[in-house]
Amino acid sequence: MKRLILLRHAKANPDKPGLDDRDRVLADKGRADAIRMGQYLQEEGCAPDVVICSPAARTRQTLELALPQLETSPAVRYLDELYLARWLTIVNAIRQTPKATDTLMVVGHNPGLEDCARKLARPPGDAQARKLHDALRAKYPTGAVAVLDFDVSDWKSIEAGDGELEFFATPKDLA
Repeated sequence: MKRLILLRHAKANPDKPGLDDRDRVLADKGRADAIRMGQYLQEEGCAPDVVICSPAARTRQTLELALPQLETSPAVRYLDELYLARWLTIVNAIRQTPKATDTLMVVGHNPGLEDCARKLARPPGDAQARKLHDALRAKYPTGAVAVLDFDVSDWKSIEAGDGELEFFATPKDLA
């Protein structure tokens, strides 16, 4: 069994003329939301063994604020290819994760992260699963997290439609 946590960066300050998009930092609301989402993941028992993260300032800050709430010290890698990555690029990065890793967290951007969650999640089977999928399809706002479980022994084996969407939460849900 493999568990995948897909955390979108929290709310960032708006673009400013002359500021590179990679250098945008979190807004005050985003900082509070990143902490809140870390606390939520801890409450749900989602402690990653490994984290792969976009190198953008807003993703790094999200991780730096969420991680202490998880009371864990996972290996963290910053991957240039995750900056504004498409879903298949994200999946390819996930597939490179060592087999020994049971829980992987990806901290990234939309629309790629949202597309990744939607494509990896298997179709819902019951009313509760449909409710989760409906929330995921409605919007994947800043700070949102999706957790999917895969019945595989190796990350190389994950495919579209194989993941069980265990939960999906947004900062607004937790307010």
